[in-house]
Amino acid sequence: MQLMTPLQLYHSWPLLAHDGRLDLGRLFDAEVLRGADFATLDDDMLGAWGIGRWACDLTDNRLSWTDPVFDLFGLPRGAGLARDDVVALYREESRAAMDHLRAYAIRHRRGFTIDAEIRTVAGDRRWMRLLASPICDGDRVVRLQGLKQDISYSYR
Repeated sequence: MQLMTPLQLYHSWPLLAHDGRLDLGRLFDAEVLRGADFATLDDDMLGAWGIGRWACDLTDNRLSWTDPVFDLFGLPRGAGLARDDVVALYREESRAAMDHLRAYAIRHRRGFTIDAEIRTVAGDRRWMRLLASPICDGDRVVRLQGLKQDISYSYR
């Protein structure tokens, strides 16, 4: 029987730097993110650190990813994405925790971070750090967006 590493849940969102901007450098292993403004992050710069952007439109669960997220899941870049197929790649404990946090984020308009275990389409085990932030239209969350990074080295 294989023992699972406990999931790391981070509920202290947002993590603000002293100047009020998000301090993503506290969450992701990338010095370049310290004090960064999420809206102005360059995808090529993020990709160089193995960090990718993702978004989920809540009206139809349509996903959009940058290349590092495709690489993380072992999917061909630009492949068609169905949320149910992607969620099926999460290990059961990680999927349950992520679904719980996702529902809470949508209900309370709050972001979250979680370290989640996945299996790539080739069956390789990986850990990723997932940051999710709600995008609202008035009081209603219409989209979740964030960052994902392979942090498997942390769980070896």
